[in-house]
Amino acid sequence: MTLRTLMQAGPAKANELFTKLAETSDGALKTRDRLFAELKTELEAHTDLEEQHLFPVLRKHAETKELVAAALKDNKDLRVKLAELEVLPKNDEAFPGKLSELRKAFRQHARDETKELLPAVQKALSEEQVQGITEKMETSVAEAEQVRHDQDEERRATARREREQAQAKAQQEEATKREQQERAEVQAAAEREQQAVARRAREVAQQTTQAVVRTTEAASESTRRIARSINEGAQRVVTASAAAPLSTGTMFWDMWLGMAGLQPSRSTPNRGADTSDADTGARNTFNQEEVIQLAEEFVTVEKRKVNTGTTHIHRYVVETPVEQQVTLVREKVVVERRRPVTDKISGETLTELTVEVIETDEVPVVGKSVRLKEEVVVRTERTEHVETVHETVRQDQVEIKHSNKRPARLRVAT
Repeated sequence: MTLRTLMQAGPAKANELFTKLAETSDGALKTRDRLFAELKTELEAHTDLEEQHLFPVLRKHAETKELVAAALKDNKDLRVKLAELEVLPKNDEAFPGKLSELRKAFRQHARDETKELLPAVQKALSEEQVQGITEKMETSVAEAEQVRHDQDEERRATARREREQAQAKAQQEEATKREQQERAEVQAAAEREQQAVARRAREVAQQTTQAVVRTTEAASESTRRIARSINEGAQRVVTASAAAPLSTGTMFWDMWLGMAGLQPSRSTPNRGADTSDADTGARNTFNQEEVIQLAEEFVTVEKRKVNTGTTHIHRYVVETPVEQQVTLVREKVVVERRRPVTDKISGETLTELTVEVIETDEVPVVGKSVRLKEEVVVRTERTEHVETVHETVRQDQVEIKHSNKRPARLRVAT
C-alpha cells in the first residue's frame, strides 16, 4: 500500500459516514449516536496518524514546514467542531447544519492533503523515508483496527452476557412464580383436607352422641320396666300378706317383708284392720328409680404433617479443559520469475510500477458462549395411601341376674 492510498483511505470512509449521517432523521437517535461515534473515531484516527508519523518528518524540511503548520491548524479546527457536535443533542435542530460545516471543513482538509501535502512529501522525502513512514502508519492502522475489533467483540460479548443474564433472570422469576403457585395450591389442598377431617370428626362425634343417647334411653326404659315389675310383685305380696299370718316360715320372704317396711309378728292381725298405710309405704319404696349409665369409647383419627427428610439441591461450576482443532489460512506472497509464454504485450510497459501485496495469517479468536444443557425441576408430589390404625376402646356392659326361686306355699293354721 502506498502513502497516497493510505492517506486517502481515511477520508473515503469518513465521507461514507457523513452521507449516512445526513440521511438519518431526527427520530433515529440511536442510529445517529452510533454513526457519529464511528465518524469521530475515524476522524481522530486520521489526524492522529498524520501527527504521529508524517508531520514530525515534514517539520525537518523547509519546503514542507509551512504545510505542516496549516495541516495542524485544520486538525485543530476539526477537533473543535467534533467536540461541539458531540455535546449537542442529536435531535437538535442545529445538528444537521453543524454536521454540514464539519463535512465541508474535512473535505477541504482532504483536498489540501491530496493537492499540496502529498506532492510535497514525494519531492522532499526519499523513497526509503516514504516507505518507512508508510510502514509505520500501516502498523498503527492495523493496531487501531485490532483494538476496535477487540472492543467490538467485547461489546458483543457484554451484550450477549446481558441477554443471557436477562433470560436467566426471567426463567428464575418464572420458576419462582410457578413454585409459589404450586406452594399455594398445596396449602389450599392441605386446608381443604383439614376442613374435611374436621367435618368428618364432627359427624362421627354427632353420630356417637346420638348412639349414646339412644343407648341411655334404652337403658332407662329397661330400668323403668324392671322397677315397675318389682313394684307390682311387691304389691301382690303385700296383698297376700294381709290375708295370712306375717310369719311365713321362710327366711327370704321374712327379709323381703322387712325391706317392705312390715314388721312380721306371730300374732294374727285383725282382718278388719286398715292396711292402707302399709300399702302406701310399700308403693313409695318400690317406685324409686336408679339410673345406671353405660358408656363406650370411640376412636377419632386425625392427621398432622411431620418432617420425614430434606432434599438439598446445590448447583456448582466445574471447569473442564477442552481442545478443539481449527484450520487457519496463511497467505504468503510468492514471487516467481519465468519466461513469457508469448511475445505479445498485453499491458503497459517501460514505466515505473509498484505492486504491493499484503501477507496475512489467520489467528484463532477464542470466545465463550453459554447454552442450556438441561434443566433440573424440583417439585413435590402428593400421594395418598391407606394406613390401618389399631387401637382398643372400652365400653360399659351390664350383667343382670334374676333369681327364679319361688316362695314356699304358706300354710295357715286353723
